[in-house]
Order: sequence, then structure tokens, then C-alpha cells
Amino acid sequence: MNKCVKIRIERVVHDAKALDSVIKNARTLHIEGSVQYVEDEGVRILACGSRDAVESFVDFIHRTFNDPATDIFVEPFLKDRDYRGVCRIIE
Repeated sequence: MNKCVKIRIERVVHDAKALDSVIKNARTLHIEGSVQYVEDEGVRILACGSRDAVESFVDFIHRTFNDPATDIFVEPFLKDRDYRGVCRIIE
């Protein structure tokens, strides 16, 4: 069964290395979607994949952005576009 989540990470500084590791983990887990750093909002991630893969991905996000000052919000969403089987960084 597939699952899609929207992840919002607030109060995080732009870190290209961390975003690259997020993309690498998403590709390893066969997650499709997008990762975007938004200046005033932080990081927005849309992730779709198998239920187990998405749960592992969310756990990875919590481990990667574990600063106490950082807030992470995860909510389900309905996939409305085709990500063509990949996860991309949107600049």
C-alpha cells in the first residue's frame, strides 16, 4: 500500500549536505517527491512510496534534523502530480 506525507521542518538553516543526504536516503528507499528549502519557512518535503519506506524515511528525517530548536511536522496528503519515480531538490 502506498502512502504520501508532507513534511515541514521549521527553524532550520539551509544545509546543502543535509539536503543531499535526505535525497540519497529517499532514492535508497525508492521514495518519490520533492525537497525544497523555503527562505522563511524552512524545508518542505513531499514524499510518496510504500508505507514501510515512508515510515523509514520519516524516521531518517527525525534523526537528521534532531536539533531541539527545530520543529518537524508530518501530515498525510493526496498525491496530485506525477513525480516520475524520483525525488528531487527544488531550488
